[in-house]
Amino acid sequence: MAKRKKQAEFVKWFGPLLDALRDLGYSGKPKEVSEKIAENLQLEEEFLDQTLKSGANRFHNQVAWARQYLIWEGLLDKSVRGTWKLTEKGKNTTLDYEEAHKLFLKWVEINQKARKSKSKKEILEDQEEDSPDTIDLNAEKTLIEVLKELSPSGFENVCKELLREHGFENVEVTGKSHDGGIDGFGVLELNPFVSFKVIFQCKRYSGSVSRAQVGDFRNAMLGRAEKGIILTTGTFTKEAQKEANRDGAPPIELVDGEKLVEMFEKVELGLKPKIVYEVELGYFEKFRD
Repeated sequence: MAKRKKQAEFVKWFGPLLDALRDLGYSGKPKEVSEKIAENLQLEEEFLDQTLKSGANRFHNQVAWARQYLIWEGLLDKSVRGTWKLTEKGKNTTLDYEEAHKLFLKWVEINQKARKSKSKKEILEDQEEDSPDTIDLNAEKTLIEVLKELSPSGFENVCKELLREHGFENVEVTGKSHDGGIDGFGVLELNPFVSFKVIFQCKRYSGSVSRAQVGDFRNAMLGRAEKGIILTTGTFTKEAQKEANRDGAPPIELVDGEKLVEMFEKVELGLKPKIVYEVELGYFEKFRD
């Protein structure tokens, strides 16, 4: 059994996250920020491809938690959905590891007081395995968990519905024949004059889709469609991402678990929107003195 990783490993990304956002012009999409940190620190792909028990990417989850702490400290703005943005305070702040650790301890203490049912150890264990977006959904199943519990054919069919909701026409699944790794096909019409055939593959995974699996899918689609899509509840390795966008080869769109959730949310497929109020601990901190 692999040795359990040291908790609160995400603290070391506090400073690099601020630096990455400055490099990106003070704002960026989550994956852009993670990739910029990895680029700046020359992180090894073996580390970047590690996943949690949930199937989420470990590194990106750590960066997301670093962001959450920086939001509480007022260094990042939470108001822009889908975009991470530095506040004016954040633009002028740099953090070494010692400073980041002090900030971390401050907010662990505040969170432990706010969540009296949880010990500090339990809070840190939650943060090690769960994302900031799901940590308070203790009594609810997340969408990814629900999708993982579907049968293979059930997941293929719900992906078919999802593609239809996003504008694809004549979408069909191939059924149990699994024609060369192809789970289904459809037509995407860009305008009245241009449309193209798309084939797709559905992977109900907890781990990562490999480069070889992307390559096998491309081989199956050659001569059958102009574009391919792989949808998974898991993630894709760095090598898989490179293979999907390899020069001179038909492009393959990769939809990981995070993007899959966004696609369901955008068309509200199987989801009901609701208003949830979250206490902004940072706002009340200034009134504690």
